[in-house]
Amino acid sequence: MLNSTDANTAIQSALHFAKAHGAEQATMSLSASTGFTLSVREGDVESLEHQQDTLFGVTAYVGQQRGHASTTDVSEAEIHKAIEAAITLAKVTAPDPHSGLPEKENLAFDYTDLDLDHPWAIQPEQAIQDLQRCEKAALAVDSRLKTESMALHTASGYRVLANTQNFCGTVHSSDHSVSCSLIAEDKQGMQRDGEYSLARNAADLWTMEALAKASADRCLSRLDARSLATEKVPVLFNPQTARSLWRHFIGAISGRALYRQSSFLLDTLDKKLFPDFIQMIEQPYLQGAIGSAPFDDEGCRADPRAIVDSGVLQRYILSTYAGRRLNLPSTGNAGGVRNLTIQSRMDKLDDVVQSIDRGLLVTELMGQGVDLTNGNYSRGAAGFWIEHGKIQFPVHEMTIAGNLKAMFQDIRAVCDDVDYRGNCRTGSVLIDGLTMAGQA
Repeated sequence: MLNSTDANTAIQSALHFAKAHGAEQATMSLSASTGFTLSVREGDVESLEHQQDTLFGVTAYVGQQRGHASTTDVSEAEIHKAIEAAITLAKVTAPDPHSGLPEKENLAFDYTDLDLDHPWAIQPEQAIQDLQRCEKAALAVDSRLKTESMALHTASGYRVLANTQNFCGTVHSSDHSVSCSLIAEDKQGMQRDGEYSLARNAADLWTMEALAKASADRCLSRLDARSLATEKVPVLFNPQTARSLWRHFIGAISGRALYRQSSFLLDTLDKKLFPDFIQMIEQPYLQGAIGSAPFDDEGCRADPRAIVDSGVLQRYILSTYAGRRLNLPSTGNAGGVRNLTIQSRMDKLDDVVQSIDRGLLVTELMGQGVDLTNGNYSRGAAGFWIEHGKIQFPVHEMTIAGNLKAMFQDIRAVCDDVDYRGNCRTGSVLIDGLTMAGQA
């Protein structure tokens, strides 16, 4: 596998090759990563997969025509074949007046190291022992527990991105995770749940003992779940499920949905979509964070700034191409948002729960019943019933339904239990008046 220095040299040579063979503009990336993924169940290794992946991709432009090709063989000969294929495709593709490289002034020629690379020296033998220890600790919590799966993943590598405007950026990064999924069983039936830990630096992962305890407690709390009759109630989404609400919002204000006229949030720039207390910002340059990146997938700067301020939409989420289609500048979001952060008055979670007379706490969502063309929302759900300000019992086999546009307006609280795992940082979100349907 090429190291990043050799990859940089290879990609510069490839850019010269592309220009010499008919590409007027080109952008290329070369990435490589190594690691392994391990799964353990009942003390035995279920699977162990070593990864050593490489990928070269090229997008070539001939006039306003575009062609793309890729290869996992990064030898010089195969890179040249991919470039020739991209140029050939470009020549037979219909012209698109919006295609082409980003404006040079938008490129991140001067970027900062964000401390994203922390390779983990753990060997599979040690990883197996760690997962076995975690499994043993989890099962020791209660005799009603059994294992669904224990997993560990580690990977580190780099990506070089360059184009014919003399931009070249290299990012080294790593990601590591451990998870524990359990099944709890009693006379009423079985429930599945678990926990996970995710970090750039393995030193920031939960200990195996903490993971085991959290997974066991979470799974056991689901036993004796009930289904309830249809009712319109406040719904409190925990941080893990609240993330999906924000993802739906970002999807609806993203360029592709907007220029295709397939979003329920068309023409909402500078419009009030949320209550006054909602602030939403993107923080791509956080040191060591899972979602951080010094530039977007086109090499453009992705400067920190507000998406929503005092409930008002400040900007869409645009790549260069999407921006041109909408006659707007790129927002540096090719590849999506990075470290989406929901800021508000941060109500205390306990106070919010105590304020609910009858309502539902959602801890798991199922199904794909979301239509971003009209905002209609309907998903399977499980969680806990809240009554008189206290969590009473677990519930399952429920459906919650509403319309996202109204749901965003009806947010009553964002809580202080912020989950920093992943690319979206949010606390629990309370929404008034959703329809909860089940069986009494």
